[in-house]
Amino acid sequence: MPDGRLVLGNRRYSSWSLRGWLSVRLAGLDVTEEVVPLRKADSATRISALSPSGKVPYLEHWNVRVWDSMAIAEYCAEIEPALWPTDPVERAHARSISAEMHAGFQGVRSSMPMNLGRENRPLAGGISDAAAKDIARIDALWVETRDLFGGEGDYFFGWDLTNADVAFAPVVARFLSYGVALSPKAQAYAQAIRRHPLVREWYDAAAEEPTAWLVEDFENIS
Repeated sequence: MPDGRLVLGNRRYSSWSLRGWLSVRLAGLDVTEEVVPLRKADSATRISALSPSGKVPYLEHWNVRVWDSMAIAEYCAEIEPALWPTDPVERAHARSISAEMHAGFQGVRSSMPMNLGRENRPLAGGISDAAAKDIARIDALWVETRDLFGGEGDYFFGWDLTNADVAFAPVVARFLSYGVALSPKAQAYAQAIRRHPLVREWYDAAAEEPTAWLVEDFENIS
């Protein structure tokens, strides 16, 4: 019998759910998954019946209830400490960039909603000033972190994903969807995240979602 459940929004669009799911899977938690399609007439009611915050993701594990993707990441790291680097300098950096992602980059979030059905299709009207500023900062963060701590590995802190990589996985998806031009090192990092088996699994599951779950507002962004 599973040890709990993880409530998610549909994979095509739910960036926060991708973060929570990755941390849960990397920590090896045995939970069932309940997926609620977003932006439907009954979405808010259904999610509120499952999640105390009325938002996704939401985790129940043993007798613990955790909502918000950052809280889920921290809880999963208590079970699998390797989700944060062991070195205190690296761990502080990992937490800082994760928190910056969690709280910021509204320019990218607002103009480039996550849509895993969109591939390398730039915005017809170009990138807003706010989004361009965010992209430059994210690119610099990725390059700095890889240069300082990545070594020969593919990810921020070597060969294994951490919660810091998890925090930026949906940003990678956005950049790939909207054909965002990145520096060579940042582009290599984005491709490494996209190739990770768990990210591939999420994309594959998104492709299998019912067409009734599609949201016109997300699909028709030009």
